[in-house]
Amino acid sequence: MLLRRRKPRTPHATLLAAAIAALLAVFTSVLGSPAAQADPAGHHAPRESRPVYSYKDAIRESVWVDTRLDGDGDGRTDRVAVDIVRPREPAQQGRRIPVIMDASPYYSCCGRGNESQKKTYDANGKPVQFPLFYDNYFVPRGYATVLVDLAGTNRSDGCVDIGGASDIQSAKAVVDWLNGRARAYTTRTGTRTTTASWSNGATGMIGKSYDGTVANGVAATGVKGLKTIVPIGAISSWYDYYFAKGAPLYDGGPDGLSDAVESPEARARCGAVQQKLVEGAPRTGDWTPLWTARDYTANVSKVRASVFAVHGMQDLNVRMKHLGQWWDGLADAGVERKIWLSQTGHVDPFDFRRAEWVRTLHRWFDHYLLGVDNGIEREPMADIERAPDRWSTDKVWPAEGIKTTTLHPRPGTAAGVGDLGTDPAAPGSSAVFTDDPAHSEADWAKRIDTATPDKAGFSTPVLKEDLRLSGSSRVTVTATPSTSSAHLTAVLVDLGPDTIRDYTADGEGIRTRTDRTCWGSSTTGDSACFKATEADTANVDYTVVSRGWADLGNHADEGHGGPLTPGTPYTITLDLAATDHVVPAGHRLALIIGGTDAGLIEPPASTPRLTIDLTRTSADLPLVGGAPVLAGSSLPAADGPLKGVGVPRRSVLLH
Repeated sequence: MLLRRRKPRTPHATLLAAAIAALLAVFTSVLGSPAAQADPAGHHAPRESRPVYSYKDAIRESVWVDTRLDGDGDGRTDRVAVDIVRPREPAQQGRRIPVIMDASPYYSCCGRGNESQKKTYDANGKPVQFPLFYDNYFVPRGYATVLVDLAGTNRSDGCVDIGGASDIQSAKAVVDWLNGRARAYTTRTGTRTTTASWSNGATGMIGKSYDGTVANGVAATGVKGLKTIVPIGAISSWYDYYFAKGAPLYDGGPDGLSDAVESPEARARCGAVQQKLVEGAPRTGDWTPLWTARDYTANVSKVRASVFAVHGMQDLNVRMKHLGQWWDGLADAGVERKIWLSQTGHVDPFDFRRAEWVRTLHRWFDHYLLGVDNGIEREPMADIERAPDRWSTDKVWPAEGIKTTTLHPRPGTAAGVGDLGTDPAAPGSSAVFTDDPAHSEADWAKRIDTATPDKAGFSTPVLKEDLRLSGSSRVTVTATPSTSSAHLTAVLVDLGPDTIRDYTADGEGIRTRTDRTCWGSSTTGDSACFKATEADTANVDYTVVSRGWADLGNHADEGHGGPLTPGTPYTITLDLAATDHVVPAGHRLALIIGGTDAGLIEPPASTPRLTIDLTRTSADLPLVGGAPVLAGSSLPAADGPLKGVGVPRRSVLLH
């Protein structure tokens, strides 16, 4: 027998050196060489991924991922459509790349972004236009962009279930596929499978509104491979999108949203799912199993991904309560996180702080998906907009030095407005108002210093120094109704002149211009250039800081309500949305208690007269520095109404 000599083993050190060299080659091709990083002064800028790959020659393809669910009951598991654009060169070089994913129900019905962009396809069904800038900017930098049609929308099977198992599994199954744990097919109905051999499994989910909500939900499953999420104006509990402690928020239920986003095929076959949405979300505001299945805060401890959250502090679509409770849960779970809070309504940061957003998002994804040590996780946690286009930073959020301070409303000496301070009201003190469903927080605030029959208003003296609220507030009210049903609203107001973003205008704080700015590479069918925006401002005499609502019938159980006994006092606590607001020296802080907040909550079945027991009514506020900063002097009542902004009617659509 002829014996062959064994080749000598390669020493471990040699293997390690080769592996390191290969890894360095990868990073050098994407991040650039150290020499290329140096600035003219000789300093080295932070490493970052560079646009070294061809966007024009990128691979554009579609696959259908098996969700392992059968939402439409047709006897086969639902497949969701996944459109992918990725650079061609890494696969040719045998290298795998990370993924930026946006899972949405809006790619065909309503569009994404300020210009309502939709997916487009060529005659063969190959994807052409990917909405938003993520593909244009990040694909040349070595990322794949993956856009998922949620079940029941666009080119996907199944039914829309508004935040339930179908929505979340639509996106989670794609994360699993990217990590080799799920099956995908090259066509919607065929049998030919395909793998994500080009993916390294590291996935970051991003999206505004419904899309960001899905990112929250998927992160709450603890799925492996999801490295980071960037939820923008996102829901954390679907009950809180439609109700506030039993009080129905304006404009319908989940069945209406489902009907708006589902594909024609889903509309024809998903009647049973629609009926479950109707039955599971009664307008009584009672908590049902449907809401339990759509409460992501219950599983926030499972989140493995880092979180970069963005929210408008004047978002009256997805209110700041969603951000506040999600953020608190993330903090308790020790999740790495970052936050931007703007003065806008329901607006993407690409449209209120574009250049800084692209730069920061780039560094965030580079760190958490490419492993670049650029220091972003060591930078201040919070960026907060203090005035239109004027931002401050904080090491942590909520701010350091917060002391929960209890303020008490008291009858005042001025006609129309009571006092608000740290001393409790005298025994027997009360205030009376009658619910007027035609009036809103804006109507109440502009007449804070005038006695009106539809509200009870209370104000601090003029502040001698700035007063900062940072976090969530609670207002406890003891009220005696004259009828068997009553809704309550509590509003915090900064009384004083200011220039703010007009969050009640059509742009919710931004104005869209006709000129464009470009972010990344373009093709004939997919432009990287988007209309520029600017702040849309208003000069006001007051600013609503935060608000909260409740059905007084939920006094005993916030998840279940019942009829009231006229003439009987009831105590309930209203959760006010999280915020971060500075009431400047020279201004006053006001608390308004009213009934129906027109345009934001629906009125009760009756029109009650409510007597507020001021000795059992209080506000717990997160004040930086606590009570000492409240010292001030009295202020004469203002002459006539104050000037502010109105209240927009909330749309049935989230986007």
